[in-house]
Amino acid sequence: MKFNYSIKRIALCAMTFIALAGHAQSNVAEEVAWVVGDEPIFKSDIEEQYLQLQYERQHVDGNPYCVIPEQMAIDKLFLHQARIDTVEIQNSMVMKEVDSRINYFIANLGSKEKVEEYFHKPMPLLREKLADMIRDQYSIQQVQSNLTKKVKATPADVRRYYNTIPKDSLPFIPKQVEVQIITINPVIPQQEIDEVKSRLRDYSQRINNGESEFSTLAILYSEDPGTAVYGGETGFQSRSVLLPEYATAAFNLNDTKKVSNIVETDDGYHIIQLIEKRGDRINTRHILLRPKVSDKDLTDAISKLDSLKKDIEAGKFTFEQSALYISQDKDSRNNNGIMLNENTHSNRFEMSELPAEVGKVVDKLEVNQISEPFVMKNPRTQRDQVVLVRLHKRIEGHKADLAEDYQILRDLYENHKKAEIIDNWVAEKRKSTYIYIEDKWRNCEFRYNWLDK
Repeated sequence: MKFNYSIKRIALCAMTFIALAGHAQSNVAEEVAWVVGDEPIFKSDIEEQYLQLQYERQHVDGNPYCVIPEQMAIDKLFLHQARIDTVEIQNSMVMKEVDSRINYFIANLGSKEKVEEYFHKPMPLLREKLADMIRDQYSIQQVQSNLTKKVKATPADVRRYYNTIPKDSLPFIPKQVEVQIITINPVIPQQEIDEVKSRLRDYSQRINNGESEFSTLAILYSEDPGTAVYGGETGFQSRSVLLPEYATAAFNLNDTKKVSNIVETDDGYHIIQLIEKRGDRINTRHILLRPKVSDKDLTDAISKLDSLKKDIEAGKFTFEQSALYISQDKDSRNNNGIMLNENTHSNRFEMSELPAEVGKVVDKLEVNQISEPFVMKNPRTQRDQVVLVRLHKRIEGHKADLAEDYQILRDLYENHKKAEIIDNWVAEKRKSTYIYIEDKWRNCEFRYNWLDK
């Protein structure tokens, strides 16, 4: 199912936390490499982290047996500060991330059992280990955020920063575009909605009568590809992650053998079965059916936008006026029809960031040219919609320029200042912290001078 947050965080690299995959040495004496404060860094910790980086094909800039333990030591400094500052991380936020990663592992490996086999840990222990690691990550981020919260760039700051960058070192900005869009969502015939509801009522009756298993029907008929292969199971989710109507219906369920009434969301129509509740999180199965737009309604919408295009090109209306009064895309309608990049919160897209159907059309347009109307899937609901797009601006790939790329340069400056503050903090913090490095781990070019206080 579609959740109401962007799961672009399959920026959780291919198999994050491969360090969990085993190499447990509970019966073997651990070799201590570093000690930071009163906390050891074991050789096995370093080896496991190195394996993770190798699996993810991440380049280590330097000797990994120097770079990795030093970064672990830095993390321990931040975690010590988090304890001093009594940083509190909401457990619900941690568990939400744990659920997301567990679900991701299951999707990639095929089942809970295969995840347990891969990581050599039963699911409860795996969840506990992940929770500890994620809580530490959030704690480190919170300390860093507290240290850098006052960093705010002024135009003068950005200008001075830009002038200090050698021209041959300015970042390269790939080709970007600004795109305007007018969207029509064809009305779904009531007959089609009734047909979908009738099918769902039939499924519910078969499940409640014991004639069919919910999971079997989900695999066969659910139109949510993300959960259908798992028998409709969503994994544990908090109320805030689920679509509101779905969450209300799911949390009102108490009998794991019964099926909910039909629930309508922006995704379509669902029936839901409770698997388990754990406090403010819930695991459910669902079957999703999406009513289809008829060919006639799609043809009518195409004809309407084709006439609108001709009127715009004849000067009867502007594209901006048409977007405001006709477009059904609420995100762009009040922005002169300009699409908003959810990743950067700006009007600009690299070509790869556009929805595939839009990118394919825009790539062939000249600036100010309007496309022919075409059908595309709504990226969020996967329902057919008919759109017109206009290439508002194209910025060819170039070295960063102060006038054209102010926002990018502002972000670079602020990141630079934050890194500087954090760097200075670590340099000072290590002076007041007990640090011990075993002799054979000292022959390194460290970023910080850990051995000389």
